[in-house]
Amino acid sequence: MCLPLVTIVLATVVVVVINHECKDYVLLASDQSLIDMMKQYLRTSRIEECQRKTSNTGVTFVRWGKKECPKGSEIVYTGQVGGNDHESKGGGVNYLCLPNDPENGQHQSYNNNQVYGGEYELYYSHKPLGWSERMHNKEVPCAVCYQKRRSAVLMIPGRKTCYKGWNAEYNGYLMSDHVIYNKKEFACVDINAEPLDNKNGNENGALFYPLRTKCGSLRCPPYKNEVDVLCVVCTK
Repeated sequence: MCLPLVTIVLATVVVVVINHECKDYVLLASDQSLIDMMKQYLRTSRIEECQRKTSNTGVTFVRWGKKECPKGSEIVYTGQVGGNDHESKGGGVNYLCLPNDPENGQHQSYNNNQVYGGEYELYYSHKPLGWSERMHNKEVPCAVCYQKRRSAVLMIPGRKTCYKGWNAEYNGYLMSDHVIYNKKEFACVDINAEPLDNKNGNENGALFYPLRTKCGSLRCPPYKNEVDVLCVVCTK
C-alpha cells in the first residue's frame, strides 16, 4: 500500500473520531477494518526494510589451499599464499592471500623483504592423512570468498564439523610453520588442498607444515596424543 493511501486512511479515522457525538467511543466494524489495514501496511513495510538491510550484509573468509570458493559463496579473487620468510625474526607473522593480478609498486633499494611466496612442506612420513608427498615444495594457492547474508565467520580448531546453528564453508587440517622456525599464524588448509602449479623449486618463504597434538597441558581425553589437528571454517 502506498503512503498517500495510508495518510487518507488515518485522516478518515481521525475525522470519524472527532465527529462522533458519543463520549464513550466504540469502534465500528468499518473503523476496525481501517486499523487492520494500517497494521498490515506497517508490518509489510518493516519486513521489506529488514530484508533490504540483510540482503546487503555478508562475511569474507580465505580458503587456504584451493583456487575456488566453496559452493554457495562468491569468489572475490584467487591468488597465492605469501608471507614473511620462515627464518625472519621480525615483521609480519600472518599468511597473506596475494591476488594473481597485483598492481605493483615502484622498485626500492632498501632491505626489508617480507613478502615471499608460500610452500607446502610435506614428506612421506610428515603429511596429513590422504595427502600426497608430491605436493612437497609446491606453492600454495588461496581464494578470498564472500558469503551473503551472514554476519560472522569462525575457524574452529580441533573439529571438522560446525556447531548447531553454524554453516560449514570448508574443513581441513590446521597448519603453520615448523616449531624450529619463527612463528606463523594457524591456518585452516582445505582437506582437498591442491598446488598452485607444477613448479617445484624448494624456494621456501612462508612455509606450511602439518601440525599434531601433544598431550600434557592439553587434556587427553578428550584429545588424543600426536594426531593431525582438524579444523573447520563456519559462518552464521
